Amino acid sequence: MSNDLNRASIAAFRAARDHLLAHRQEQAALAAGFRWPRLTYFNWALDHFDALAQEQGDAPALWIVPEDGAEEKLGFAQLARRSSQVANWLHGLGVRRGDRILLMLGNEVPLWETMVAAFKLGAVVIPASALLTPDDLDDRIKRGNVRHVVVGAEHIAKFSALAGDYNRIGVGAPQAGWIPFADSHGGDATFAPDGPTRADDPLLLYFTSGTTSQPKLVLHTHQSYPVGHLSTMFWTGVQPRDIHMNISQPGWAKHAWSCFFAPWNAGACIFIHNVARFTAPALLQVMAEHGVNTLCAPPTVWRMLIQEDLSAWRDRLALREVIGAGEPLNPEIIEQVQVAWGLPLRDGYGQTETTAIIGNAPGLTLKPGSMGLPLPGYQVVLLDADGQEADEGEVALGLGEQPGDAPGGHPGTGRPLGLMSGYADSAARTAQVMEGGYYRTGDVARRDADGYYTFVGRADDVFKASDYRISPFELESTLIEHAAVAEVAVIPSPDPLRLAVPKAFVILTRGHEPGAETARDILAYARRALAPYKRLRCIEFVDELPKTISGKIRRVELRRIETDRRERGEKATTEFFESDFPDLKL
Repeated sequence: MSNDLNRASIAAFRAARDHLLAHRQEQAALAAGFRWPRLTYFNWALDHFDALAQEQGDAPALWIVPEDGAEEKLGFAQLARRSSQVANWLHGLGVRRGDRILLMLGNEVPLWETMVAAFKLGAVVIPASALLTPDDLDDRIKRGNVRHVVVGAEHIAKFSALAGDYNRIGVGAPQAGWIPFADSHGGDATFAPDGPTRADDPLLLYFTSGTTSQPKLVLHTHQSYPVGHLSTMFWTGVQPRDIHMNISQPGWAKHAWSCFFAPWNAGACIFIHNVARFTAPALLQVMAEHGVNTLCAPPTVWRMLIQEDLSAWRDRLALREVIGAGEPLNPEIIEQVQVAWGLPLRDGYGQTETTAIIGNAPGLTLKPGSMGLPLPGYQVVLLDADGQEADEGEVALGLGEQPGDAPGGHPGTGRPLGLMSGYADSAARTAQVMEGGYYRTGDVARRDADGYYTFVGRADDVFKASDYRISPFELESTLIEHAAVAEVAVIPSPDPLRLAVPKAFVILTRGHEPGAETARDILAYARRALAPYKRLRCIEFVDELPKTISGKIRRVELRRIETDRRERGEKATTEFFESDFPDLKL
């Protein structure tokens, strides 16, 4: 019976995948009519990746190009065999179904080999960023109930003082007390699972970045991320045999989104450029030399790219799709890329807890600043403070039955397949975010008459000034259009009369000095470009903005710094108030 259900699940997954690949320019219709495949037994690594390897053979699946040019290129069949070899070797070390493996590797071949191997075994992977401290790792080992760690040699020292009964596997130069990953090459390349994998068995456990609290443990299953990322595949526009580049570091959900599931769901090649320090010219050069078709990058990278002469690269690049993710894209960036390359820079939205929820899919008419439309498989609503549907409010996902005669999501419910199973460390927190038949994201957006969604901000970041609601992102999108502004974060500055006024922390572009003249020019521009109630009252020039280790701006830290400073009545040397310029005119 399990074999029949497994075959039915594989067929359902493949049919949904092929449908999205074939109809990728019909977003609105697909979003309304798409149904997630109904799965019972399903192991993505065995049932999809190994099958893909039989179809694709030696077609490139992973292509890593380091700075020294000593590239590695592995085909699908090679990776399928190698992952089976690693799976058998890990099993010999005691890795069993349900065991949790902490994985701390860079963008190197063993990362992909180990991920696929763990999935085949039914083990649960805890991805870990190289930026984590020993205290961070200790927390993950204890709260994550880690049984095995696979770690790059350069990070092994962080574990020297960490207690625990877990296997220590080292990748790279041999280390005393660590099992060499190189020994895995002696494993059997023919893998047989110890039993069937249920689609709702655990697969990945992510520790969120913890911007305001202790990291949450986000649990995903063999269907929620592998199959759920069909929405991400559709949004990116990646196609079979494409060369897809996603700029992201291992350890974060976005790496799994676009350096793993979305491209391999489609049968595309994952392209990695390993560099010690990112530079825009080097990125452009490597994409031109290696024929990258699709590029996904965070706004920080796009802000650096538009400072280059992009038009000079237009005829040298093979790009068909360009995408931004991680934080919202400012309209100015989208416009400059469109002018230089003739390509729409397409934004999207999702979370660690989900796959891509909203996005500008290929062929969709873009609206400046908009995240786009709901992606196939997701029912999106906006909830106001009273929990009622509105045109502006918290982004939420419906968990009830979807319209039509076939329910989507898990059998018997309408929850989207790409939604986490819950927070592994807190049933109460899971119940809180899924109260009332909705999953609540904690993000605020507005919806226009055409159904397009525009990001307003984190619910905690939106603030009131003189009783008007202010969206930091909206002000930041305006300010970044000024030639002197490279990056900006807007927060509320305490004010005795207005409760709060908007203040901008600004990183300047090359060639601009952090002085009164630059401040006056930006404040004058803001007066002209913003409505009076959004008026910028203060600006401070900084060399960097506080960010989480996943790269998101910590506005909560800026607010704390600003509140403390105002209470002390202090003024920073690079801080300028509107009142410093009494002659400032509109």
